[in-house]
Amino acid sequence: MITRDAAAFVAHARSLAPDFGPSCASAAFLVTPEGFALAEQSASDNAYMDLSAAVDPARALDQHRGLQRALAQDLPVVAFPGDPAAPDGLFPNNVFATAPGRLLVGRMRHPVRQREAERADIRGFFRAMGREEVDLRSRPGVCELTGSVVVDRARGIAFAGLGERCDEAGAAALHAALGLRATLLFDLAPGEYHANVVMSVLAGRALVACPAGFADPGVAAAIASLYAPAVVLLDPAQKAAFAGNCIALAPGRAWFSAAGAAALRDDQRAVLAAAGFEVGAVPLDEIEKAGGSLRCCVAEIY
Repeated sequence: MITRDAAAFVAHARSLAPDFGPSCASAAFLVTPEGFALAEQSASDNAYMDLSAAVDPARALDQHRGLQRALAQDLPVVAFPGDPAAPDGLFPNNVFATAPGRLLVGRMRHPVRQREAERADIRGFFRAMGREEVDLRSRPGVCELTGSVVVDRARGIAFAGLGERCDEAGAAALHAALGLRATLLFDLAPGEYHANVVMSVLAGRALVACPAGFADPGVAAAIASLYAPAVVLLDPAQKAAFAGNCIALAPGRAWFSAAGAAALRDDQRAVLAAAGFEVGAVPLDEIEKAGGSLRCCVAEIY
């Protein structure tokens, strides 16, 4: 099923057992922010970026190392070297995604990001593991993988936020490449560039979402009904602090940037605790100047 009908999608999703696959990845990889800088092309449709902001490459690299150390508490984390000619390369989950036996290569909107897909080291790493490469660049549409599309791996369903970095054809290509059971298509609110900034599904059993990030907040309400009562609804200020850009890499912990975690209210933390999640936090304020946060940095390996 691929549909814009949120009610029909939720009804179908309720019938699906959480047996599609593991709810959390078995490993992850990062790309270090070598020569950290802001990409002018990316800023054209990323309202979270401010090209006038001064950046500190050494501080960004230090925070990124801290991120790897923190996430390694939950699973093995590999880091590939960054490329100063690809300033957005530290957000690899937009370009690469995995499913058992497969590596997906996404079709990026901006030329500055398209060069990331050519990386022989990352592609060779997975080829050496015997994985089939599925290159979505040869297929219709634009889809920046798990930046544009939030996937519930336990149920085999996904939520595709449509905008300039993901269209219906691109979402359909990702749906097919991951072999998903159902994908809900919805329009992002004006000014939003990726679904994973406005929402996250944590280990298949909890939802963090900002209704203001959806063109139709009713879609957010429908999605929330699927995960209730384990639902944290964010306000726009919390979304701007990247509280929606979180991830669970192990069943018992949800990782946020320090800014995102600090933005959570006590009642929201209680919802996460009741769902079985400890909140982990990593300082990433330097990296967040590039318009992405913790989840954007993490490419999961399934």
